[in-house]
Amino acid sequence: MGKTIAITGASSGIGLATAMKLAENEWTVYAGTRNVERDQAQYTGVANLHVVEMEVTDPASLQRAFDRIGEEQGKLDVLFCNAGYGYLRALGQADFTEIQDVFDTNVYGVMHTIRAGLPLLQKAESGHLIATSSVGGLVGQPLNEIYCASKFAVEGLLESLATYYKPAFNIDVTLLEPGAIATHFVDTVMGHVGRTGGILEDEYKPIMTKYIEGFQSRNTVPQTAESVAEVVWELLHMDVKPLRIRTSEAAEAFVRYKTEKDATGLEGMQNTRKLQLNLE
Repeated sequence: MGKTIAITGASSGIGLATAMKLAENEWTVYAGTRNVERDQAQYTGVANLHVVEMEVTDPASLQRAFDRIGEEQGKLDVLFCNAGYGYLRALGQADFTEIQDVFDTNVYGVMHTIRAGLPLLQKAESGHLIATSSVGGLVGQPLNEIYCASKFAVEGLLESLATYYKPAFNIDVTLLEPGAIATHFVDTVMGHVGRTGGILEDEYKPIMTKYIEGFQSRNTVPQTAESVAEVVWELLHMDVKPLRIRTSEAAEAFVRYKTEKDATGLEGMQNTRKLQLNLE
């Protein structure tokens, strides 16, 4: 039997590119989306691709999806928690309901997805849990403090799971850490800024203006979602799965001060595993 992957946030960007890459290579792909009718119509006829509802803020939606996967496949080789979105506002500007929304998707959504998918991962001979983090999960950035906080939380969650998922369940754990990506992600972030009053006339305006100008000048040729999907493809075929993997040279350079002593994150995690569990 071929391998099976479930991907949240697979209606566009990294999730969709990865779903298409793996489906083309004869993986059975369950592509999670919030708009099943639209995406089924758009991708009907793509072999090996199953579009399913996976609303990560709704545990019942996730449970229905994984119940279906269990009935049809009996196991899950890879769970890719990819759903998430960016948020560009200072903490002092942000509406608290919007902060909660970011965490509901970017943090609690990952937790809900893992809780629902873990039983099927455990049934695979060798499972793999992947989550899309960001260079913003390692390095805080101006006016991205809410988004970065959500990705720092995901980093802590998966790093902790990695200390025992491999020895206990034979499940590898990896954080995918892209930098700027040429997807709807950036458009969504800037669209939100526009819909909520644009660059506000307040004390944050000079910082916001400088940040946006710098971002645009630094990222004239951002990485494509398809090239990230190639990184995922390579990751899935590595004998030793890293805890952390950046998806471009630019992303690697951006976080080098945090990662140069332990680029994959495995040494630090394994040290914790040995210290606290006496396991290699």
